[in-house]
Amino acid sequence: MRTTIDGAGRVVIPKAVRDEARLEVGAEIDVEYRDGRIEIAPAPVPMRLSGRGSEAIIEAEGSMPPLTADDVRNVLEHARR
Repeated sequence: MRTTIDGAGRVVIPKAVRDEARLEVGAEIDVEYRDGRIEIAPAPVPMRLSGRGSEAIIEAEGSMPPLTADDVRNVLEHARR
């Protein structure tokens, strides 16, 4: 998809891409210039490691969207390629 940069340097991410990436208003993103490309990615959610007895648990410090059956199916399909 093509988009444009305005005079202030802002870029509109097309709605279809925002929906697929689950980017909502106010979402933080990382922007990097690498190997001649501009890469935009959702900012990672900070995680913390906590222990409960002999178990280690990784927990998100922020809110996470609910995991759906489609999410799991997509991860499995990408992992099999």
